[in-house]
Amino acid sequence: MTLPVGRMTDAVLGWSIAIRGTILISLPTTVTEDMTPTKPCHKFEGHTSWVQGVIHLPGGQQIMTCSDDGSLSVWNLQTGKHIANWEDGEGGVNSIALSVDGKKVVSGSDDFAVRLWNMETGKVIAKWTGHTRYVLSVCWNRNSERVLSGSEDGTTRVWDVETGNTILEINTGLDDVFTATFSLDSTLIATGGRSEEDEFIKIWDANTGKLVAILKGQTNTVNCLAWSADGTTLISGSHDCTIRTWNTSTWQQLAVLTGHMSSVRGIAISPNGRILASSSWDDTARLWNLENGQPIGSPLQHPTDVNCVSFSTDGTLLATGCDDKNAYAWNISEIIKEAGFSELHVSCPFSSFGLPTELAIIGQ
Repeated sequence: MTLPVGRMTDAVLGWSIAIRGTILISLPTTVTEDMTPTKPCHKFEGHTSWVQGVIHLPGGQQIMTCSDDGSLSVWNLQTGKHIANWEDGEGGVNSIALSVDGKKVVSGSDDFAVRLWNMETGKVIAKWTGHTRYVLSVCWNRNSERVLSGSEDGTTRVWDVETGNTILEINTGLDDVFTATFSLDSTLIATGGRSEEDEFIKIWDANTGKLVAILKGQTNTVNCLAWSADGTTLISGSHDCTIRTWNTSTWQQLAVLTGHMSSVRGIAISPNGRILASSSWDDTARLWNLENGQPIGSPLQHPTDVNCVSFSTDGTLLATGCDDKNAYAWNISEIIKEAGFSELHVSCPFSSFGLPTELAIIGQ
């Protein structure tokens, strides 16, 4: 069964079938316009174009967003107040990622560059060039010594943070690399994107660049990838409206999570590893129980397309970025409690990378 790409405001969803050993999981409830929507606890206004990325900053009191307007912005998570605006260059900023020690941020932009920012000063430390098209994805390895970038030029690059040199370039064979991420032990790289060959997810050796596996199952462009905290599962979100989980030992598909009515643009795993958040161009973000693939609560409704999601380091808040030029914060604790899944939420003082929540914050 193929889900249509597009909007749906009133639908009955309730099927669940198995295909060749793959569990296909969908919403067991009726979704209608009459359902009372969950409200965000804060709205962050100030960008002049759509919000492409969002991250929580150390200390638990601030978030950072990046936007197609070319800026990175810092916000007070408790009040919604705009604290700082960082800019360098004229191209839109597509992706941001925080180093494990919380001291640096890396960004990828429409001007084909990867930039390294100092968290204390808000200034660019380094600008790395080499990509020949938009940089759509950036991430750090576990010890913050390497940065991985993915680009519309079909390549992914590994950068040495100290020297700024490209130490590995992989021509992925994808038309565009929308997402690239290190495995938790930094030995593998997963890439996802657009492909005319229907090879939307590929796994690579992070040291040699050798192709390890091609994952079959997604039927359209893959926009986002995430590894589980124990490294045993890879999760993908696609333009085919589905979220899929993969066994990283066999590279076989485990389950298909359905419910979104349009392209899945972003995914994030809670610090305790038990909850998945997803964002979609169906104007919603959703929460999922990773233990059984079932949805948690009703969709988080937004005014328009939702591009990104990010959990706070203690797992109590979710931040989302939207095409309406705004970001939003949602009280995950309350949502999970109201849905009857309190056992899934265990406040975690550390992120999955071990980042403490007590580090310094920016501004006032």
